[in-house]
Amino acid sequence: MTFKALFAASATAALLLALPANAAELTVGFSQIGSESGWRAAETSVSKQEATKRKVNLKIADAQQKQENQIKAIRSFIAQNVDAIFLAPVVSTGWDSVLKEAKEAKIPVVLLDRDIDPSGKDLYLTAVTSDSVHEGAVAGEWLAKTVGDKACNVVELQGTVGASVAANRKKGFDTAIAKHANLKVVRSQTGDFTRAKGKEVMESFIKAEGGGKNICAVYAHNDDMMVGAIQAMKEAGLKPGKDILTVSIDAVPDIFKAMVAGEANATVELTPNMAGPAFDAVAAFKEKGTVPPKWIQTESRLLTAADDPQKEYDSKKGLGY
Repeated sequence: MTFKALFAASATAALLLALPANAAELTVGFSQIGSESGWRAAETSVSKQEATKRKVNLKIADAQQKQENQIKAIRSFIAQNVDAIFLAPVVSTGWDSVLKEAKEAKIPVVLLDRDIDPSGKDLYLTAVTSDSVHEGAVAGEWLAKTVGDKACNVVELQGTVGASVAANRKKGFDTAIAKHANLKVVRSQTGDFTRAKGKEVMESFIKAEGGGKNICAVYAHNDDMMVGAIQAMKEAGLKPGKDILTVSIDAVPDIFKAMVAGEANATVELTPNMAGPAFDAVAAFKEKGTVPPKWIQTESRLLTAADDPQKEYDSKKGLGY
């Protein structure tokens, strides 16, 4: 190597050492709930894409919807001394101990999609989520506007028991329809955010409500449960979207396929890109000490059959749903 080349190489190395840490040098551990829904699979896929854009080394641990697996994963990430931990909490309680361990190790934690019990708010850097109470309210308001003064018995497919997003989506919907005496939730049961369980619970609702004749609408806390419910309605000889109105949350591709077929009416969009804002918040915190707001809110849009569902399907089908 010539002196000139050696000098240039040394100068480059010195410059790199002098630069502040950036996203290209970050290793982030992500404790993901699992793949219980199309939306969750898309969140994982988009997280990988966002990490690649920023040259972040992203390590994902699939918890298969079990909190004990998430806690093990977080402890593993702490042992690996990652730069940050992302957590999509399967339930809202029971995190204090492990998050204290992360804080003691000076590893910032960012919540994605779901929140935890307020007592643990000093244990994480920020939460990137939608306003899930608002999502439920948008769903309820759409239904109230659609049925007008008509008496309407509603059946509800709830998300996972103990999940903050399920509690919030129920709260928002209940608050919205409470203003309308003609709307009444007559049955409500968890479908655990899965298609199979959504179908199973909807089958029981149909049997209990005169073969579905006493049901005006079904509200599902996510689209995957609604897709299962639509199948149950069809198998019972009902016309979903016509005999029984549907409104759900997430805006996954398959709900738009159902809209194109005339079998679904409305969904409230939940963006799968929670990781992008989270990576940026961590990078700014690491580089400049910038503390992000405690809550980074994502947008929620109401989408119906009038909003070109084929176009929506085409725009989302490649995102890993």
